[in-house]
Amino acid sequence: MKILVVDDDSNILELVSIQLTQAGYSVQKASNGFEALEIIDDEYPDLAVVDVMMPGMDGYTLTKKIRTETDIPVLLLTAKGELDDKEKGFLAGSDDYVVKPFEPKELQFRIKAILRRYDKAVDVFIQAGPLKINRQSYEVSVGNKVLLLPLKEFELLSVLASRPNIVFTREILLERVWGYDYEGDEQTLNVHVKRVRGKLEKLTDEVKIVTVRGVGYKLEVESL
Repeated sequence: MKILVVDDDSNILELVSIQLTQAGYSVQKASNGFEALEIIDDEYPDLAVVDVMMPGMDGYTLTKKIRTETDIPVLLLTAKGELDDKEKGFLAGSDDYVVKPFEPKELQFRIKAILRRYDKAVDVFIQAGPLKINRQSYEVSVGNKVLLLPLKEFELLSVLASRPNIVFTREILLERVWGYDYEGDEQTLNVHVKRVRGKLEKLTDEVKIVTVRGVGYKLEVESL
């Protein structure tokens, strides 16, 4: 999992980065909101840890931009603990709020909780419009029609269906389905998408895999 840490305090930035790296995360660092948005465009992290008090673009503004333009969850990190500050953070679109000083384990627990909420592909049952996925029986169904897919095709569809109408980059899909150490090329992904797309077309015309040129793929659900 990639985590972007954004803080203008270099000491805090380094401390949090070390803690999260030791916890097994791949960490990207930004010292301000503008730098963070550039990293998001290039790398698309799984979660952003954002400091509230930053010059130029504060954490609330950055959070709003992240949540408006992406589906990346945000955890706000700040020295402020007043109720109205927390409210402002949640209204900006943050998923959680941690007050400095904090214990490293608390930050890690909160990050794990957020990632669990967002990664619906690990749920036993996933539904996207009329499409239902059972991760126990590995069955994909629409009404009375049941589709059995090879494992990688099943995992690919599960990830896409976990967030209907949201675009997944090719990099994210390769990491989620084939793993971080996958050394193949994107052609493998393209082939699997083509196969799943063809099989879905036989099940329903309400759900389809759409190519977003230059970015990746999304599962488009007409009924949502």
